[in-house]
Amino acid sequence: MKLSLLPAHGWRALKREWLLYHLGDPSFRFMFDPPPENEWVALDCETTGLNVRTDEIISIGAVRIVGNRIMTSERLELLVRPERGVSPESVRIHRLRERDLAQGLPIDEAMKRLMHFIGSRPLVGYYLEFDVAMLNRALFPMLGQGLPQAKIEVSSLYYDYKFRQLPAYRQQGNADIDLRFATLMQDLDLPQHEAHDALNDAVMAALAFIKLRHLRAA
Repeated sequence: MKLSLLPAHGWRALKREWLLYHLGDPSFRFMFDPPPENEWVALDCETTGLNVRTDEIISIGAVRIVGNRIMTSERLELLVRPERGVSPESVRIHRLRERDLAQGLPIDEAMKRLMHFIGSRPLVGYYLEFDVAMLNRALFPMLGQGLPQAKIEVSSLYYDYKFRQLPAYRQQGNADIDLRFATLMQDLDLPQHEAHDALNDAVMAALAFIKLRHLRAA
């Protein structure tokens, strides 16, 4: 069979084998296992800034989702010790001072704990692309590649939900939908916790994900 004629699942299998072959540390092969049914991990990172090339992760929050339940008893909350310290501007946002992070984990150890917590479960988050980019930068020296798990963006789910509610004439082109997290949570009638705390943000993303899945199925 020509490669161009491979079905989609065939390409996925080939990609999986290629990634496994090039995995820098074989002890992380579990990330490529079939994910547990109806399980996800919501996660969020706090960083020293918004530059994915130069800024650093300073805290990680993650929580498992099973069906329609957020398993708060199965959560992960890590402080990460940055190599270059934190600026006063970033402290004003996340309230984590250098003294708070002095006993944090080295980034490699934090990544190992996070990978074992996630396993092969799909990832859920709000503007997850940024968090994944930061995590992948830390993972590449260890694994030679980034996170292989499926990614689910809460703001995209919310956009689709709001778009379906628009009249037909407004569905032409790009609809102007407010995707700010506070707006999203308020519109979905969900509780809001203090923002810029990694675990709080992960839990809120999990709440929004569960609510939007329910609304899509209704």
